[in-house]
Amino acid sequence: MPPTVVPAIPAVHREVRLADRADGELTVGHFTIAEVPVPEPEPGQVLVRTRVMAVTAAMRTQMAGMRLPMASFVPGEALWGSAVGEVVAAPGGGFTPGELVHHPYGWREFAAVEESRVRRLDPAELPTPAAHLSQGATAWGALRLAAEVRPGDTVFVSGAAGGVGSLAGQLARRLGAGRVVGSTGSERKAARLRAELGYDDTIVRGAGPIERQLRRAAPGGIDVLLDTVGGEQLSAALAVARPDARFALVGALSSQLGEGGVRGAPVELDAALIITRRVALRGFGLHAHPDLPQEWTKEFGQGLREGSLVFPHALLKGIEQAPRALCELAQGRHIGAVLVEL
Repeated sequence: MPPTVVPAIPAVHREVRLADRADGELTVGHFTIAEVPVPEPEPGQVLVRTRVMAVTAAMRTQMAGMRLPMASFVPGEALWGSAVGEVVAAPGGGFTPGELVHHPYGWREFAAVEESRVRRLDPAELPTPAAHLSQGATAWGALRLAAEVRPGDTVFVSGAAGGVGSLAGQLARRLGAGRVVGSTGSERKAARLRAELGYDDTIVRGAGPIERQLRRAAPGGIDVLLDTVGGEQLSAALAVARPDARFALVGALSSQLGEGGVRGAPVELDAALIITRRVALRGFGLHAHPDLPQEWTKEFGQGLREGSLVFPHALLKGIEQAPRALCELAQGRHIGAVLVEL
């Protein structure tokens, strides 16, 4: 096999910065693109050239200055997020130039990254580097570990057209669910969920009360909820929960992408229903399961090769398109993951 040829490192590169807090509608005016020197890796770091990066709903919240469990973006400084890149310099010797890696500093063409925050990737495991940025590990872990989907279960996935939900329907079916219902924001998306992504039925925000639609789609009630939305959809799921239902909570899109800003209206849950029906509510975060991404990559690669899984995503090209990518995600323009190829 010929040696890997690593491109020459330029003197400058581009990064996307937060221009101002975004408390209302997100626009490309909330971002700036700056040209800055390519960083020199310090001892214990590697220099990575970013190839593809992801944008997520959580980033919208990080731009608003809300109190969050993760750090907020800072006006005047570069954003960050999940990305896949190629090592171009590794002074510490722990990595080799040319290796494909996952790192947490997207939104820039080059990044000096601590070796402890770089995860080596096998290019043969998945068909494209972009597939390493799926949110399927969250869906897989929430359904398998938190909700413990069982054969014959009726599963409801809120936010079913998003990066997590677009894989969750397929995975619920893979785990033996008997019926899978998803919610989304338009009939156009709902039709694709039913035709391609493992959903038996759908409910559409704005097409009537969520609880009424869910009772129609799951007349016998639900055993499992994978919730990426919260708000009214969480309370509706509780209203139709069967005894001993298991709810896995992974997101809060109703507050992250709330209409007119990022704050959604809080919704009270019926404690009596939780108690009398013995509903288990469990939060799930990938950070608490460091071995899960590798498990998921193996499952995902097998499913993609067999054709039993598909990876819905939008891919915009060029770092200058990253602001538009996040704006379009916030507007609900896409199905699946939203990625930017640099």
